[in-house]
Amino acid sequence: MTEVRDALARAANELGDRLEAEVLLVHVLGRMRSWLIAHADDRLDAGDEAAFGALVARRREGEPVAYLTGRRGFWSLELEVTPATLIPRPETELLVELVLERVPEDATARVVDLGTGSGAIALAIAHERTRAQVTATDASAKALEVARRNAERLGITNVSFEHGDWFAPLSGRTFDVVASNPPYIEAGDEHLTQGDLRFEPGSALASGIDGLDDIRRIVDHAQAHLAPGGWLMMEHGWNQGPAIRALLEQAGYRDVFTAQDLEQRDRVSGGRRKHL
Repeated sequence: MTEVRDALARAANELGDRLEAEVLLVHVLGRMRSWLIAHADDRLDAGDEAAFGALVARRREGEPVAYLTGRRGFWSLELEVTPATLIPRPETELLVELVLERVPEDATARVVDLGTGSGAIALAIAHERTRAQVTATDASAKALEVARRNAERLGITNVSFEHGDWFAPLSGRTFDVVASNPPYIEAGDEHLTQGDLRFEPGSALASGIDGLDDIRRIVDHAQAHLAPGGWLMMEHGWNQGPAIRALLEQAGYRDVFTAQDLEQRDRVSGGRRKHL
């Protein structure tokens, strides 16, 4: 049997990342990372050592850590993730922040998250705005089941889930905020064949030759689902801000903007429903 410190050192060397090795080992052991320091001299039993070695081998082949552990932190929440969902990323928290700025804490606002995946955006908003009624849609029934399980496990009750493509299940309904992290990568982008993206659902990543096919659909149809003065906000690629602002302005949205992430890259664009 191998000591904890030696198993970690070997895995960190194989992966080139000590943190990833620690995350995988504590997942196998069902422990906190702090346990690894206090128990560095402990010996792993054969079953745990084999399970750890199997996860390290899969990670070495490129499988995302989030899929190997089935968990990823987002906002203040720990979410279940599966290969049916995108892996929530820190930069998407900017979209949550921008929605919260437009939804007062005491407001009984109606918010929809289009293409919710694991439910990250919808659940973060619902968690912070408990009087709001949040709706989450997704065309993938498997993804929607993951989002539902996350809501149940986290005890978030002011969110509902609708199966369907973008606005399809929302006929006749209007919202104060429409938010989305839609597919926005160009279909031929080489990054789709690299890193974690190789394992994530392609339909949630790429959207046409210029990456804007789904964003165009959302911009075109959102007006019919926005309350007067309601906001549409979407995450997008670092170089798509000007094109998306142009789409919003051409569709008649007002107060059009683009917000940058912590790395000073264009990340979220949006606008308000035009006066009818």
